[in-house]
Amino acid sequence: QYGVDRGLGGDYPSSYDDADSAYTPAWQEIYTGISSATVIQFAREWCLTAEITRGRCMVIIGAGVNHWFHSNLIYRAATMALLLTGCPGVNGGGLNHYVGQEKLAPFDSWGTIMSGKDWNIPARFQQSPIWHYIHSNQWRYDGNQADYNTVPENDFSSHHSADMIVKAVRNGWMPFFPQYDRNNFEIASDARDAGARDDKAIQDFVIDKLRKGELKYSVADPDAEENFPRVWFIWRGNALLSSAKGHEYFLKHYLGTHHYEIADEVAKELVKEIEWKEDAPEGKMDLVVDLNFRMDTTALYSDIVLPAASWYEKADLNTTDMHSFINPLAPAIPPVWEAKSDWAIFREIARVTSEIAKKHLPEPVLDIVNVPINHDTRGEISQPSIKDWYTGECEPVPGKSMHGIVSVERDYTSLYDKFISLGSNVRNGLEAHNISIPCEDYYELLLKDKSHVNNLEGETFPSIGEDTEVINAILLLSSVTNGTLSGRAFSALEKNTGIDLSEVNPVNNDITLCFNDLQAQPRRLLNSPLWSGLMTNGRAYSAFTLNIEQLIPWRTLTGRQHIYLDHEGYIHFGEHLPTYKPSPRPELYGDLRKSVSEGNALLLNVLTPHGKWHIHSTYGDTLRMLTLSRGMEPCWLSEKDAEALGISDNDWVEVFNDNGNYCTRACVSSRIPAGTCIIYHAPDRTYSVPKSKRSGGKRAGSHNSLTRVHLKPNLLVGGYGQFTFGMNYWGPVGVNRDTFALIKKMDNVTF
Repeated sequence: QYGVDRGLGGDYPSSYDDADSAYTPAWQEIYTGISSATVIQFAREWCLTAEITRGRCMVIIGAGVNHWFHSNLIYRAATMALLLTGCPGVNGGGLNHYVGQEKLAPFDSWGTIMSGKDWNIPARFQQSPIWHYIHSNQWRYDGNQADYNTVPENDFSSHHSADMIVKAVRNGWMPFFPQYDRNNFEIASDARDAGARDDKAIQDFVIDKLRKGELKYSVADPDAEENFPRVWFIWRGNALLSSAKGHEYFLKHYLGTHHYEIADEVAKELVKEIEWKEDAPEGKMDLVVDLNFRMDTTALYSDIVLPAASWYEKADLNTTDMHSFINPLAPAIPPVWEAKSDWAIFREIARVTSEIAKKHLPEPVLDIVNVPINHDTRGEISQPSIKDWYTGECEPVPGKSMHGIVSVERDYTSLYDKFISLGSNVRNGLEAHNISIPCEDYYELLLKDKSHVNNLEGETFPSIGEDTEVINAILLLSSVTNGTLSGRAFSALEKNTGIDLSEVNPVNNDITLCFNDLQAQPRRLLNSPLWSGLMTNGRAYSAFTLNIEQLIPWRTLTGRQHIYLDHEGYIHFGEHLPTYKPSPRPELYGDLRKSVSEGNALLLNVLTPHGKWHIHSTYGDTLRMLTLSRGMEPCWLSEKDAEALGISDNDWVEVFNDNGNYCTRACVSSRIPAGTCIIYHAPDRTYSVPKSKRSGGKRAGSHNSLTRVHLKPNLLVGGYGQFTFGMNYWGPVGVNRDTFALIKKMDNVTF
């Protein structure tokens, strides 16, 4: 009996029926409303099923959980139930997560081309939620997370989230851009003038300036004009609405345009590491460019909208790690009017930039890139204890006690030539998850096709200037679509682990897929150690089957599955073991400090699930879709709450809090629990939204007008084991499901 006294001493519950002791079935009933008997029955049936089926119990999880403030604990609770019953790494068992958390399957080759590794250029990747939290000034409106987060009392857990971000950037846990309060080119030039001639000398120069205070991190003074983000290029996303948790703050601080304004700034007395300026800047962005085939909210607010071809007008690839097929997108018709494929648009931007650079940056310039401590590198065991070099707790060592500092020479006049050509660094092989894959022979194979090469300054490179050329390069050079490279990747993993993998290594597998192959018929991915699921002979993908069946170590500190997280940061925050923490209460969360419940209004938890009849607003504005959803995204209410508010089905309602408001029709349904309302993701701020008095007589907002970014600070810690940065892998998420708002019936509707 887990959690019940077995003669070990200590304070244990007397039985499962002990409602006064934490974590018993009777205790949880108080919080969830699920009866103790039901929980016990479910637990026993879960364990019995796992025993009989040898681990075929599965949890399917996604954005519905990932958007809660304590989402990591919910994930860990589900994962622990799987670990204790031996379900991970079993077909039909384990944890499968969907919606917004997928990774691209051929990321060995795609990642190399996407990030410029083929030209040996260090990439600048940004963890998005912390970037927007800081730059859109949402940190100024945020109270101390320790007041709404349940944490032990200690110096580390009491930091404001903004201060934690500053610490995370300094220590190399998270990236942040801009990097410094001075132009990188100027810093590098000054280093050269001071006699720095190699990377080590430039590193020493930068560290010395940081220690003396002559150079400052931008993240520590984000409201200084020199630290503003000036240009925002938005690709394939409605970033100014459906992805913008804190939509009204984006309008105010990024764009400097009309916005809902009630929330008060409260962080002044709470922050210590970040500089407070009395007047928060508005309109930080000079230029917003949107690459889009829809006139959604982002396009309407952008300075320039580049006409992207739609799905049926271009060549592209579609893959995820959850489905084992690689799918082609092929043009049914050529792009209409001025539209171009995404790849062609980026190519043209690179071409024009190179032309302009001949006048403004005609000579190569030295740049400095701060690189966070990355997963699958030596740095991930560099910080067994948390020490801040900036405060003198340890010496600053790039890549160990702080972020890396990498020098790179940039020739902007050759940007276009490099964009359309596959760089020769591919000859040195591709690398992912610390697995090196030799592929020089396939690079040479690309060079043999003389109709698809470029000659640059006397040297020949494979051409990737056209969509189909880069697609075929990705397919040829990936271990999930090239059998020979898959075999080499398994051989590299054998060398890393000392484990014989001949059983799964596709020896003499001569499969190489190209774009034409995919158009002829759907094709599955090949086995590759880049992914942990085995797919031999038509087997369905299931994560971690490679680890379980071949005893491959997990990519963790110990190489094992972890229930206990031996990280000082997690211990400080009280999350070293999976635990229960209550959802932040609305009176502490800070979304309702000033909003007044006038007349007949009700406080409800606002949820924003993915679209009921569409997704990400892409196809929500056709006649059929609008008919299904009443011409807009309604606010779904329970019958009980609607009756208390005097609201009938299809009445107009306003949902509002300190962050913003949304006006729409009510959809009264028996399927909605009392105390909750649902607004499906994502209504655009266009024709269907009426004006509101709370918005100063202007059009009301949208579902994300009600949200503000709250970050869970222990998801910032890094530098040790699996707690190290990886692009699209590690860092805080932009939570929104703990949001509460007031709702009331509208007396007057004006468009």
